[in-house]
Amino acid sequence: MNAPFKAPPHPVDPAEPPLWDLSDLYASREDARIASDLEAARTAVAELNGLQGRFVAERADAKALGATLDRAITLYEQASEKLGALGAYAFLAASTNRADAGAQGFEADLREKITAIATPTVWLTLEINQLEEAEIEAALAADAGAAKWKPWLRRVRAMKPHELSGELETFIAERMPIAAQWPRLFDETLAALRVESGKESLTLAEALNQLSDPREARRRSAAEGLNTALAARTSTLALVLNTVAADKAMEDRWRGFKRPADSRHLANEVDGESVDAMADAVAAAYPKLSHRYYALKAKALGKAKLDQWDRNAPLETTAPRGFDWNQGRELVLESFGDLGGEFAERAGRFFDRPWIDGRARAGKQSGAYAHPVTADRHPYVFLNWMGERRDVLTLAHELGHGVHQTLAAEKGTLLADTPLTLAETASIFAEGLTFDRLLATAPRAEQRGLLAGRIEDGLNTVVRQIAFHRFETRFHDERVRGEVSADRLGELFVEEMGASLGPAVTLNPGYEAWWSYVSHFVHSPFYVYAYSFGDLLVAALMETRRADPDGFAPLYRALLAAGGTKTYVEALEPFGLNPRDPAFWTIGTKRLERLIDQFEALG
Repeated sequence: MNAPFKAPPHPVDPAEPPLWDLSDLYASREDARIASDLEAARTAVAELNGLQGRFVAERADAKALGATLDRAITLYEQASEKLGALGAYAFLAASTNRADAGAQGFEADLREKITAIATPTVWLTLEINQLEEAEIEAALAADAGAAKWKPWLRRVRAMKPHELSGELETFIAERMPIAAQWPRLFDETLAALRVESGKESLTLAEALNQLSDPREARRRSAAEGLNTALAARTSTLALVLNTVAADKAMEDRWRGFKRPADSRHLANEVDGESVDAMADAVAAAYPKLSHRYYALKAKALGKAKLDQWDRNAPLETTAPRGFDWNQGRELVLESFGDLGGEFAERAGRFFDRPWIDGRARAGKQSGAYAHPVTADRHPYVFLNWMGERRDVLTLAHELGHGVHQTLAAEKGTLLADTPLTLAETASIFAEGLTFDRLLATAPRAEQRGLLAGRIEDGLNTVVRQIAFHRFETRFHDERVRGEVSADRLGELFVEEMGASLGPAVTLNPGYEAWWSYVSHFVHSPFYVYAYSFGDLLVAALMETRRADPDGFAPLYRALLAAGGTKTYVEALEPFGLNPRDPAFWTIGTKRLERLIDQFEALG
């Protein structure tokens, strides 16, 4: 039996990062449960489709309509859970070995089967949106079961102005697996990439990690190797990005979205003007944040200007403190404990059970994520552990997602789904708590370097992601007029990154190809602003916690456990925060500015 995704017996050496074991989902690609779960999903969909036409027929009978709504949405959730687990298994397995053609083919084949089963349900939201608001409200009032779906229905109703005919919605759904081959090509291209750095041949993740090496020669070697490796692939990656953008633009045009980011804003339940205001506020703060800090860092490193490969260089020339897996685990769990025992206990489950794949290896895609699977299955955490401070913070970040997902799971799969405006809250908060503990426990000689690392993480999350967002916006605007060449993509990227980094950083030749490895541009257009949004939101929450730590914890737990049942405005009301107030966003930029003040004072 083909079972390449089962980890060695757990627990492994506590000092070494673990592999996950996906057999909680399925034992192998040949597991009989795959076929049975596909059939169970087909059965749920068949029963659901038997209800088609009932909503409109029962619109005058609130009680009958409420009962039918409850049954239909329940069946939809049941099918989603079966299909979600199948899709998660295929994706999780493939992401740890992008060089395995069998795993990639299995993922693609299963995605097509999932789409074939799910597509006939497109009528559900279309028919719901044929009802009047008063008819839905009466049905929810008449049936307690239906009432719990109100937050999900809120999202469905928001899409009403942008829905197409049943035939077109079916067409879009059926072609999704084909469109997904472009992100697949992107992933496989980067997974196969090798960066020549000195005598070493590095994966993308290893090369990016080497940019934080204390030795400038190794940083430069990795950066120049990346220049060469990425430049050799920009024509392919530009084709991928252009095709994804053109496909998105066509659908946006049919749906009546005026700007490329509008569909993402709608999914996030945030208005575009608020995102623009946040992006403008961050861009206006570039001189006080990134420009100022990188000038201070250049001085600290004894350089007139930083080369781009110095951006994340440690201040110390000796190797910074490293962490084995067990040390990282203990530090992160202690940090979660600062919010209360339940947070540490939930995070601890990921270590006690084989729910984490942390070991970097050839063929494994770069980056990190936490995958929630479905509400009736536990999440999985994926990262590439190198034993550095940044890896400890990444572990905290992804476990923050994992804990959030386990808390929200109590709402069920449909209601647990959190819009991006809140999805990064727990992850960035956990990262901040872990940094505070790192700083508090570090020897004095390391504190300035740690503070620099924290500032750089903040700049990477707030400033860099807004620069990415502005680059992405400009690219999509130009793509409407025709294909954007790899050279033009490089020009746009250098312009936006140069504006964000400031005059103290030299963008060396070759850097113009670095847009090409940013996976969010391909997998999730206009996702990146959520990182800035989340970081600035968390900064406001941290200021609230500082004023009243004991009163904060239960409110924070309630925010996470609410999943997607509240908008970000509603979720922040108990804390006395109003994200519609422009001053709200300056709380975060001023907090980062204070860290830079502290860094300068340690001079």
